[in-house]
Amino acid sequence: MGEEEAQLQLQQQQPNSGEQVSETAQQEESTQQQPTDYSWTPPSICFGVPPVRTYHFTHQFRAPSNPNNFLKGVKWSPDGSCFLTSAEDNTFRLFSLPDNGDGYYGNACSFAADAAADSYTADLIVNGGESIYDFCWYPYMSASDPVTCVFASTTRDHPIHLWDATSGELRCTYRAFDAMDEITAAFSVGFNPAGTKIFGGYNKSLRIFDVHRPGRDFKQHSTVQGNKEGQPGIISAIAFSPSHTKMLATGSYCQTTAIYSEDNMELLYILHGQEGGVTHVQFSKDGNYLYTGGRKDPYILCWDIRKAVDIVYKIYRSSENTNQRIAFDVDPSGQHLGTGGQDGLVHIYNLQTGQWVSSFQAALDTVNGFSFHPFLPMAACSSGHRRFDTLDDSPEDFSLSGDENCASIWSFALASMEDNASAMDCADLNSQSEN
Repeated sequence: MGEEEAQLQLQQQQPNSGEQVSETAQQEESTQQQPTDYSWTPPSICFGVPPVRTYHFTHQFRAPSNPNNFLKGVKWSPDGSCFLTSAEDNTFRLFSLPDNGDGYYGNACSFAADAAADSYTADLIVNGGESIYDFCWYPYMSASDPVTCVFASTTRDHPIHLWDATSGELRCTYRAFDAMDEITAAFSVGFNPAGTKIFGGYNKSLRIFDVHRPGRDFKQHSTVQGNKEGQPGIISAIAFSPSHTKMLATGSYCQTTAIYSEDNMELLYILHGQEGGVTHVQFSKDGNYLYTGGRKDPYILCWDIRKAVDIVYKIYRSSENTNQRIAFDVDPSGQHLGTGGQDGLVHIYNLQTGQWVSSFQAALDTVNGFSFHPFLPMAACSSGHRRFDTLDDSPEDFSLSGDENCASIWSFALASMEDNASAMDCADLNSQSEN
């Protein structure tokens, strides 16, 4: 059976996978617009207290045939029930959060750097086929609804894939073709906030797919107009505003970030200032600010997209000597940003002032992925980098410790916990003075 026939058969077997996801997104969107009788308050994390490592994973990422396999990124699911990692071995691994994080801060594991076993094994392993470029969760993913448990990925020489996060099966594909009618791979991928469209970043263009219509139907938008005006280069990062402004930002390897209107893909403005190719863009929780980071660039830039004239401030991280994509994230309250770097540290910054707040040692390697839990005071990080070996090297030469090429879950203290600890200290001092 030929490749085209196999893809056609897959679509015939699963014709409604994307359509079911799209219908669920529309239902979720209409539900969100209805008034509710409750309000959720994000956790008030105390970053002044060092976090504890709750879970740790390193051994299952290694194999005798590939002892130097390193992680490339980590992302929590929107419902917080699990997190997904990508690695150099072209594999996604999904880990569920035990008991949904109950007893998070008091559940610190007594981890030794060279422990004999990981905290637990991955629930799901998905082979992407080729080198992984990017991946993202469906925005309305919920473990209680298996139809919504999907994530999209893009890998080298492959179309955009939509994977089932419960079984690991391929739901459907979204294929883009070049001028030679050959499949071309996206370098970045993202769902729009409504969950009805998938945006893929390509060389000098964006391609937009309807989630409920897998296949080769798409709308193409060129990012370069006229005499090279616009945003040239590979579109390496995509982010959507969480507010109702329907704005999206795209980063390019040509060191620029563009802001578009999702409705008509009108180019609003282009931001210049990154020293390296842009590898990550993310909006603030209120959608008024945009944070951008690049490769071989030691600064994350903050932009006020309401005027976007000058840089508001710069945030430092150790990344001036690596081409790796180093991801950062904003905490659930929208008040702080966490980012890794080559020094193995995770730095926390106050987004109101851009000032450094705290840092902690997360690994003995480059921390290339950092992701806050969507509603618990927890975060996940991934670490590792490419090590070049020679013909004389043997697998025994890669004697990595447990803090290299690893993933970890960190639990932060709540502000109320700090207050309780201070009160207990005061009570102890008072009792000692009375005695």
